Amino acid sequence: MHDLMLLSIIWVSVFFAAILAQVTRLTPVLWFLFFGTFLVNVGLLPKELPEFIKDLSELGIIIIMFALGFEENMHKFIKSIKRSWGIAFFGALIPFCIAYLLSWMYWHDPNISLLCGLAMTATAVSLTMVSLKSEGLNTTPAATGIMTSAVLDDIASLALVAILVPIAAGESNFSVTGIGFILGKAILFFMIVVIIGKWLFPTSTGWVKKVPLIGQINLRGLLSMAQGEYVILSLLLIAVSVGLLAHEFGFHPAIGAYMAGLVIRSEYFDFHQEHKKDYYKNAREIIDNVAFTWIGPVFFVTMGTHLVFDMDLLINVIPEAVLLFACLFTGQILSAGLSAKYTGNFSWPDSWMIGFGMLGRAELAFVVMNIAFIQYQIFTLEVFYTLMITAFLLNISVPITIKFWKLKFHDTSTKSNVEP
Repeated sequence: MHDLMLLSIIWVSVFFAAILAQVTRLTPVLWFLFFGTFLVNVGLLPKELPEFIKDLSELGIIIIMFALGFEENMHKFIKSIKRSWGIAFFGALIPFCIAYLLSWMYWHDPNISLLCGLAMTATAVSLTMVSLKSEGLNTTPAATGIMTSAVLDDIASLALVAILVPIAAGESNFSVTGIGFILGKAILFFMIVVIIGKWLFPTSTGWVKKVPLIGQINLRGLLSMAQGEYVILSLLLIAVSVGLLAHEFGFHPAIGAYMAGLVIRSEYFDFHQEHKKDYYKNAREIIDNVAFTWIGPVFFVTMGTHLVFDMDLLINVIPEAVLLFACLFTGQILSAGLSAKYTGNFSWPDSWMIGFGMLGRAELAFVVMNIAFIQYQIFTLEVFYTLMITAFLLNISVPITIKFWKLKFHDTSTKSNVEP
């Protein structure tokens, strides 16, 4: 089947997902996941998607995260980092321990248990942020807390992948140098983003101005080219470029795209005033349309295609998967929610919203599962299916719990959050 035919099928499913979301009053993300699973299991989408669809899917999540960062306030984000360390630490430690212990109870293999714990630790922040946006909650303190803790979580997860995968595969031992190298790369990446946001985008000043080519960059001048006709192209180029930079440093490109959106401010769009046009508002509307209507949804539909049913095996692993899901569901909400309250001083409504928002498992979890199952053959097919079903149930839980909590959240979120 032609790649464009597959894209057409995905886009048709996006239409149906939007209709069902209106009828059921659930976020479209839930239906995107459902249609991805449905389409691959009835044979309308292949089990192995072509590179074109995979690349478009990755572009979709890059634009989604850029759009979310574009709406966020940089100062609020930085302020939230010091409140989010406990969410990142305890919100990852408890799920790791739960997955490790249950995996040991199921399969009695320390290597399987290590990698199961790692796979069930990585948070799917993109799923959460889109679910929050669909409920109008993406700029709340809870959303900022989720995003900042996810950034910290991403750094820790990368370090753990580098450490635990070789150990489980029997290729290497614990390396302090390796951990230091990963942390050094993370610090360097965020320093580069700070330089871009502080000196390069506003206008090249100081020592940056002396750097060849880079010193001549001025974001306002770039955005105002040809009467502002290249605003969207400029923004998408920035999102993809910083996403690729993040990828080179070992992060998911979506993290880089989010950081790129964070450092772009509304005053950069103050040009061509004679046109009496709000270029900033117009850019946000177009970017949101691309992110949440026609390219971004491809990411969530393709995420749903990861769950391919083998009915006999499915029936066999359901008890293990359901128990693992129930324990992770409870442990994740309590660990992240209580950490948000007692280490971050968030309000109770925000704290429980953060707990719900940390439930999802996606990009890094699937990477770990594929490495353990395909590359090293550490996971059996039974282990792989158990984790896939568990991850799918956790992902479905994100939009449902956020929708459920929204009413209570709105009732009490107007009360002032206690600042540290």
